[in-house]
Amino acid sequence: MDEINQIEIEKKLMSLREEHRDLDVAIEQMASSPHHDQLRLGRMKKRKLGLKDEIRYVESQLVPDIIA
Repeated sequence: MDEINQIEIEKKLMSLREEHRDLDVAIEQMASSPHHDQLRLGRMKKRKLGLKDEIRYVESQLVPDIIA
């Protein structure tokens, strides 16, 4: 992997992590509200899980394959 490609992957990873943190805060605030939109909350949680999977995938691109 060349250096430019690695930098792009690291930028994407930072962006995904930031969105994940922001969603975490938003979910926590919405869930603590007595009259929250259950459907919207569910969609946000689903998006957060999707981001977690995407973060893991991008992280795996940064780790070189080890030939045993």
